This record gives sequence, C-alpha cells and structure tokens, in this order.
Amino acid sequence: MKLLGEKIFARDAEGNLVSRIGTLFLRTPGLVTRRGVHAMQRQMWIDELNRERDADHPLTLEEEDAELQESVDLVFTDDHVIIRPDPERMDLAFRADEVLQTLVSKRVIRFLNTSSAKVRRAITERGENWRISRQPISQQDIADLIEHSKVPICEHPIYYYNRATGTRFVTASTYLDVQKLDNVRFRRQIKEFVEGLSKRNRIGNPEVDLFPATTPIEIKQAWKALPFVELTDEELRERCSKIDQDWRMSLPPELRDESVDNYDWRNAMCQTITRNPNETATDEHELLSGIASEFYRQIEWLPGAQIDRGEVIFDSLYGDAERTRDPKLLAMCDPRVKAIIFTFVRLLGDVSFINVGRIARSLSRDASQAAKRNCVYILQYSFKGDIQPRIAVIRLQKWGIAERLDQGKDMLQAILETDEYADYILDRRLMCMQLGMNLPKRMVGHGSFMEKYRGRNQYNGVSVRTGFFVRPYIRGIASDKIPEQKYRNPMFAAKFAELMGRAAALDMIVGRRRSETGELLFDKNYEVVILGDDGMPKELAVTDHAGSFVDYERPLADCAADYARVATERKRLVADYPAFVDAYVRGFAAGVATAQENYRARRRAFDNLFVDRPFDVNGSGAYRWACTLRRLDEADPAVLAARLRDAIGAVEC
Repeated sequence: MKLLGEKIFARDAEGNLVSRIGTLFLRTPGLVTRRGVHAMQRQMWIDELNRERDADHPLTLEEEDAELQESVDLVFTDDHVIIRPDPERMDLAFRADEVLQTLVSKRVIRFLNTSSAKVRRAITERGENWRISRQPISQQDIADLIEHSKVPICEHPIYYYNRATGTRFVTASTYLDVQKLDNVRFRRQIKEFVEGLSKRNRIGNPEVDLFPATTPIEIKQAWKALPFVELTDEELRERCSKIDQDWRMSLPPELRDESVDNYDWRNAMCQTITRNPNETATDEHELLSGIASEFYRQIEWLPGAQIDRGEVIFDSLYGDAERTRDPKLLAMCDPRVKAIIFTFVRLLGDVSFINVGRIARSLSRDASQAAKRNCVYILQYSFKGDIQPRIAVIRLQKWGIAERLDQGKDMLQAILETDEYADYILDRRLMCMQLGMNLPKRMVGHGSFMEKYRGRNQYNGVSVRTGFFVRPYIRGIASDKIPEQKYRNPMFAAKFAELMGRAAALDMIVGRRRSETGELLFDKNYEVVILGDDGMPKELAVTDHAGSFVDYERPLADCAADYARVATERKRLVADYPAFVDAYVRGFAAGVATAQENYRARRRAFDNLFVDRPFDVNGSGAYRWACTLRRLDEADPAVLAARLRDAIGAVEC
C-alpha cells in the first residue's frame, strides 16, 4: 500500500504528531497523511496516481470519481486512529477498519459519528460495543468530577468547564446564587457571562454556553441581547430574573433538580463536561434503549462476537491477546465473556449478534457491601427479525465450586454442594413467586462454563464449572433512584408509597436479608418502579430474589418495624407526608392480607410444594418454606401495620 506522508503516529522533534488527519483509499490501496485538509489529501492522491501514469493517459473523470468514492476520512489523536464513517456507507468504514488493522492494533481504532443510529447499529451488530462506549466511572467519581469542574473566568466560579473543548457551561439555577451579589458584583458577573456567550475560544468553541444543550435558542438570544449598560441596577435584575425564569421553565422535568443527587442531571452534566470534539463514544441509553439512568458510565463493554450465517466469529482481539499476552489486551478479553457467548449461542441458536458488558461496581447505594468478585454482566443480543436488541442480566452463582474449594472441601463435595445450591436458588425463586412477589416471569436461561480454579486448594489449576443465571432486564427506575422532583407530585408519591408498601410486605414475608450481616435488602436497587404512559407508577417489580428466606423464624410482628425507613427517608421529599405514610402502611397491610388469603385458600398446594425436598431443621429449603408459611398464617395484618406505623412515628420523634 502506497503511503504519501509519514506513518500513523509519527512524531516531530518536539514529540507532537506530524499529522492529525489522513485519508485512506481503498480502490487503489493507499494512505495520505501529508498536512492539509481532507479535500487537499484527496487531490494529492489523484495527482500522485496521474504522475505514475503515462502523461498521455491520465485518470478519466469516472476513474477519479471511483477513487474518491472509495476513500475514508481519518483523524489521528495521540492514542487513537479514528474513522469518520458515512452512515450510508458503513461497508467502506469496515473495509477501512480491516486495512488499518494491518498497520495498527485494532484496540486503538475507533469510529466517529456515533451519534448516528445507523453507525451505532452497524457496530453493535458486529459485537463491538466496546469500540463506541465510554470508559466506566463510579457514581462517586462522576459527582466529584462535576464538583471539581466549577471554575471562574474573572469573577465567581459559576461555570462548569469542559477541558477538551474549553467551553464553560452555565445552568439556570446558577442565577439563584448570582442574584445574591451586591449590585456592583452582580453587574460585573452578568457582563462577563453575557460577553462570553458571544465569544469563541482559540479552537473555535464557545467561551460560554448554556446547559443543557436542549435549551431553546430564544433563551440564549435573550441573554446576548441584554443591554446591561443601559439598564439601571433594578431594571437589570428584573430583566435577568425574567430570562432565568423562562430558562428554568424550559428545562425538562428530570433536569430541574440541579444536584449531583439527581441521576439524570448528574449524568447529563457529566456528558457535557467530558464531551470531546472528536467524540467516538456514546451513552448507555443510546446503546441500550430504555436502560436506567443509574447504569450511566457503569458498564464496561468488552470484545464480543458476531454471527455470520450461523457461524460464531469472535472479535479478533481474543486471538491478539492470546498471541501477544499483552496485559491490557488480556484485561479486555475476559475469558468469562467468551464462555458466556459460547453457552448462549449453543442454547439459543439463531442469535444474530451478542455484546457483553461487565458491571465493575455495585449499583447499590450500599457500596461497602459490593460483591468481592465481579459477578454481574449485561447481555445485549438479537434474534433474526428483532426490531430492537434484547437485554438480559447475567449473575454468576454466588457460591460455586471455586468458593467451596477455597473453604478446603474436596472436589466431589464442592460439586455436590454447588449443584444442591443451584437447585435451592431456583426453589427460592419459585417460593417467592408462589407468595406473590413480582419477579421476572421468565428466566432467559441458566447454565455454566469451565474456567481455571486459582486458589490455595490442592486443585489449583484444575478446570471447574462456574454457574450463572440469566434474567431479562426490567425497564424502569430503581426505587432508591427515583428523581427527587417526582415525589413533589402528590399523585405520584401516593401511588409509589402504596406499591412500595405491598412490596415491603412480601419482602418481609420471605425474610429477605443479607446472609452475611442480616441487613435489610429492601429499597436498595432490587425494586424497580415501572411507569405508565402518564408517568405515574404502574407496577413494581423485583429484579432478583437474592437474600430471600434468610430470616425465616422470627415472628413477622418483630420484623415490621424494620421497614419504616422507606417512609422516613423520604419525608423531606414529599409534599404531603401524612398521606404518603398512610398510603405506604395501607399498601403494607394489603400485601400481608393478600398473601395470607392466597395461602389459606390453597393451603394444601402451598404446604406440599416442596414435599419431595429434604426436610432438615438445620435450614433446608423445605424447612424454611414451612416456617415461612406457619408465621404467615399466624400473623395479623392489622397488628403488623400498627407496628410499622408506630416505628415510622418513633423515628420522626
């Protein structure tokens, strides 16, 4: 392949890239990296081809057009080669990708125009979400990033600064602080802000801009047209207040609470201040339609696989990692991902593509209790004919063969206990559903894969099975991550409280606790609120029955008070707290009564559900089921509701 210019990533004496752009030609293979713009590089290429030809036989116009039609723009950064694809000609982009992989490692090649759905879809269908996704970052890191981005120009630090573009962003609520300044400082601050809106920095980006990007242009025009020199102090404040009020009214409801505690605002601001001019990444809601906001920057997409005419084609990085043993590549090429893909394709057969992401951090607010090992994956896949990709969640079996070997058990005992525990997990799911818990109706599947055991046991280095369970992703909002402004709607708050009350009753009945500490798990990321078309809570689903039947012997009357915090922690958020408490306690009482009535109406079916399972008073599944049914039958819903209400009142005092 002919090269006009320096090699990719070539640097000058000062260590700077010799060229920041390139053009790749595919009809007659060649790469131009000489300085200029892409149009100039294309002309350089045509001139070079004509120079090589007989002077009497230059390229015809049709031949020139053919050369230009099969060319692709490239952008070079210090770390990446970026392809700028035409959304209508993704075939050219992928051909360019293959050629570039002969020059540089695939892991440094990215794609621009990821805001285009056609570009995203084409890359996703190749099992390559990892090439257009952002690096994961913890929720606390996002909050810290936003707080530390506040900067001044000359006056006060009212701006959120994007280091890549040099633009400083102002939010509507910023004015609430500015208006507290005395008249002199107020006028200086407004003048600085307004003048910044009309200026461009040295790389061509706005010095100051409004957040969010969806702010109507009329708001910006009103600020820029503000005649602050001509107005008196009182008139200036009045005009500014009017513009700011219009600005705040234009904000989407989910962005009106300008706080890092608001997931939607926090994620939108993080995206704004980290956006790069040569953006090759996209956000989770664009890769996964309907994904909850708490997943923002939490999924680490890994090399996956595409399925071509029934053949599974793993990303070439897996081969590169094995061949080079490069630590960075090995970290990207998770062998569990490859094993999951193998298992999934063997089970379902007609999958057209698969992407697997790893959730490296717990999404629970209780970060201190995050799992010690990475055990949750996100699966994006599609069957032939699907309009939208499907999403599933993969959770590794918590206690597997490896964990039991770590306890010093022999291989046979570890295998037997692991198989029994897998059955117990599924039995507990059936128990919860039998009592009325709204778990996912269907499991996508469950299975296992082989991986090397690495531990202190004598079996170190032996391949053992690791089990996993796959459930569909539930689209909704986790109960502990509901945006605060939604609680201000009394109808929303009342419906939410009633649904949470019913769910709390079932959570209590099945004794759901953290097995290690006995801590309550309710309202900590597992309960998902599903909204109706009117934006009101329609349904509450429980994503996972983890921790169920841990607390199965205590009388329910001793457990009810533990659920008071659902109400007390939201006291400051709701407009009518007594009504919220009433709805919550009412739902709680109804949940207990309904479960009790269902059991008594079909007592024999419930009692005999696990009659074939071992009955061991030391804690077998069948014994825990019997204890659960007995204490449910003995409970008085009215007494339990009174205990809960008293606990809520006691916390208030």
